[in-house]
Amino acid sequence: MKQIIYTDKAPSPIGPYNQAVLFGNTLYTSGQIAIDPATSQLVLDSIPVQTELVMKNLSAVLAAAGMTFENVVKTTIFLTSMDDFGQVNEVYGSYFDEKNAPARETVAVAGLPKGVNVEISMVAMK
Repeated sequence: MKQIIYTDKAPSPIGPYNQAVLFGNTLYTSGQIAIDPATSQLVLDSIPVQTELVMKNLSAVLAAAGMTFENVVKTTIFLTSMDDFGQVNEVYGSYFDEKNAPARETVAVAGLPKGVNVEISMVAMK
């Protein structure tokens, strides 16, 4: 059965979607961008700052489903410039044990919501 996951510790959806959906023991998160959940304000500081906020938002969504980054099996990273890959990878990598890191793809896109530079989504399993 499909269960909607929501937490006020991550940004509220800005469209017709949910923060995450738990189906069986698999969690599908929506892409998170650098919105501060406390203020609902977009954070367009440096790439590392944006990425850190994205990862914190994802952590909150995972926690709302009773999971952590250890449960993540797949991630997708969207960047508006591959020039930012190294900085994003450094912050992203600090959240995972390299030996047990999830599968991942990173793609460059023409644009992201609200003009952000990075968006990340995840699939996790209990």
